[in-house]
Amino acid sequence: MNKLLIFAAPSGSGKTTIVRHLLSRYPSQIAFSVSATTRTPRPYEQHGVDYYFMSPEDFQAHIEAKDFAEWEEVYEGQFYGTLRSEIERIWGTGKAVIFDIDVHGAIRLKQQYGAQALTVFVKPPSAEILEQRLRARGTENENALARRIAKAKHELSFENKFDVVLVNDVLDKALQKAERIVEAFINEAHGQTKKLKNT
Repeated sequence: MNKLLIFAAPSGSGKTTIVRHLLSRYPSQIAFSVSATTRTPRPYEQHGVDYYFMSPEDFQAHIEAKDFAEWEEVYEGQFYGTLRSEIERIWGTGKAVIFDIDVHGAIRLKQQYGAQALTVFVKPPSAEILEQRLRARGTENENALARRIAKAKHELSFENKFDVVLVNDVLDKALQKAERIVEAFINEAHGQTKKLKNT
């Protein structure tokens, strides 16, 4: 069965670190779903590797053509989405698809793909620690940071909509738990991953 491993979390929860670790740990079994976005590339980002960078007009054309499995205006004027062609491309290589994605996008993918998908909510130890992590990045002005913090705190309320909750307190332990989640889902029947709930 073609499978989707969907990691989602508020900004600052550490999901990107976890997903990168899993990609290096299981390169023959999973591959990263590259999202499309209308935001401007950062200097180190490459088109087709980090994101598929699109103009707002191109993104809208893909929406109208129903090319997205999910999409959302994550921040005002900034759209993100998952192209169906990207999922099919990875499945065509015989691998499961792993996502590092927004909470709402994860829920929409689960609604579409059902038992083919496992949703993992990466949870920070507390809302206070989450805010500290976001402030420590030092990449945004105060207005942008306040907006990101408010969004992140709101997203914490969605954990009960996910198949598995992974608390990222001590990173090494979180990475080990993430490995067990991936192995259980890839190698066993979907129902058996329920024992990993609230990891």
